[in-house]
Amino acid sequence: MSKHHLGEFEEIVILTVAILHGKAYGIAIIEEIEKRLNRRVSIGSLQTVLKRLETKGYLSSELGEATKVRGGKRKRFFTVTAYGLKILEETKNQRLKLWESIPNTVFER
Repeated sequence: MSKHHLGEFEEIVILTVAILHGKAYGIAIIEEIEKRLNRRVSIGSLQTVLKRLETKGYLSSELGEATKVRGGKRKRFFTVTAYGLKILEETKNQRLKLWESIPNTVFER
């Protein structure tokens, strides 16, 4: 068992950043989660998790170019680090082992 633990929302955010591959910034991440999971996400909760995941080394970020559309404000783009991918893979394997351990009789109803 890994000494690292991802919460459900943390896992969803990392997966979504990976899905958006190079285009992951706040609003795009929220829209993708809401579209794929039909789940509402507040910008505040997302920003908290993004900061925590970056502090843990699972994500990295960089500022994009300033645009007139955003009044000169730059977007912060997120990417999954190699370490983040490793943790994501560990989490996936842990969950698969649990799923595979469920006896078939559980599903026979």
